[in-house]
Amino acid sequence: MDYEQGKPLKLVIAGPVGAGKTTFVQTLSQTEVIATEAEATEDIGKKNTTVAFDFGTLMLGGQELHLYGTPGQDRFNFMWDVLVEGALGLVLLVAGTRPQDFAPARNILEYITSRNPVPFVLGVTRQDSDRVWSADNVAAYFGLPTQQVLGINATDAQSAQQVLLRLLELQLGEGEDEEFVI
Repeated sequence: MDYEQGKPLKLVIAGPVGAGKTTFVQTLSQTEVIATEAEATEDIGKKNTTVAFDFGTLMLGGQELHLYGTPGQDRFNFMWDVLVEGALGLVLLVAGTRPQDFAPARNILEYITSRNPVPFVLGVTRQDSDRVWSADNVAAYFGLPTQQVLGINATDAQSAQQVLLRLLELQLGEGEDEEFVI
């Protein structure tokens, strides 16, 4: 990786409403999360929603990593552009219990990566639920290699860390021996 030493790294967490973005940021962050929640003005299946971004931090291999959770509605796509600029990578989350959200998740992924090419992994949340899509099935739906899609529990720190580590592994590629400690 070619990042300026001492300058914080940036990770963007995106996905449809209810995918677990805020929870993921809260789970990974080692500091109190700053959330920009407001009452939803449209029927999105929950009372509050993120309107700007969620922000948390963690130390990664001695370097600070900023975590930015994006809003899930298309009308906030200008924030996706702002937040992903200069990012280390993107974690796209999709709820494995909500296949109706897979098409909007694909739209978010295509929007972001077509405008700002950035390494990404896809996390399939709610793996602890009944009737949930597996990571392999979601990978097939999205046409992605299975190593780029992980089933996770966004409330579990070890599970959330696995997503981050997979993104770093994919970005570093085979044969690199740099190791990160969270």
